[in-house]
Amino acid sequence: MTRRALLHTAARPRVALAVVALTLTACAPSGGVPVSPAPTSSRAERDDVSTGLQAVEERYDVTVGVSLLNTGTGETISYRGAERFGFASTVKVFLAAEFLRRTPEDARDDLVRWTAADIERAGYSPVTTARLDTGLTAAELAEAAVRESDNTATNLVFDQIGGPAELDAALSRLGDDVTDIVDVEPGLNTVGPDSTGNTTTADAFTTSLAALRGAGSSTDADAPTLAEWMSGNATGDALVRAGAPSGWTVADKSGGAGAVRNDIAVVTPPGRPPLVLTVLTRKNDASAPYEDAAVSESAAVVLNTVR
Repeated sequence: MTRRALLHTAARPRVALAVVALTLTACAPSGGVPVSPAPTSSRAERDDVSTGLQAVEERYDVTVGVSLLNTGTGETISYRGAERFGFASTVKVFLAAEFLRRTPEDARDDLVRWTAADIERAGYSPVTTARLDTGLTAAELAEAAVRESDNTATNLVFDQIGGPAELDAALSRLGDDVTDIVDVEPGLNTVGPDSTGNTTTADAFTTSLAALRGAGSSTDADAPTLAEWMSGNATGDALVRAGAPSGWTVADKSGGAGAVRNDIAVVTPPGRPPLVLTVLTRKNDASAPYEDAAVSESAAVVLNTVR
């Protein structure tokens, strides 16, 4: 799919399962996890996932896009994986990764200041509102963007890397020519008619998150920092984390605005390589508020297939 492809809704999609032949280093110990051939999934398993996700769509009157990559076997699961959705705040994990990639250690401690007007323009800004009088370091702003989804912090980190076009270019270097980043907060939550701006696909986000370390988007030294920020995501408890089997760890970045609710995550079963999972949802009634349960239940359908 190219950037010219528009938002659309496919009728009764089927789940696609495949085995990819590549070597992943993303979300894995330094040096990577070699991907080995996976067993072929049965038609019954595909039908179970498809039926389960269609039931979620009907139950919550939503459209769901899901993409999962098993980094241990290379198997993928995709449901509406090539369909465009607004990404909302999930994109902040890639923003933070690009900040870490290009910012030297000493520059991360530089103090950054902002104004009340910056906060008013950005909207939701719990951390930067509390620290208006004192400022934060550049690294603390990146952490606030991921952990608390602070909008003013997000915009200041965009300033640090050179704006949305630079993040868009960073994703292109990862091989993602689908995600289309055009705005900062709060505009990045808006998808215009007949526009690909501020949209992605579940397949694109899963592939990009898996590729982060392998394509040099962040160094091995920085990977634990990004993972820790995602593990502390204050807004994700009701999403993929709620749908994961007991004992599985989830590091994620949520996003939500209006009818859109999303989560992008690295899910690690005990004693097994990580799974990279993207769940994107939008209410079919654009005026209706999003529902967390549509994300958590979609995650449960897919994760229970690979448990």
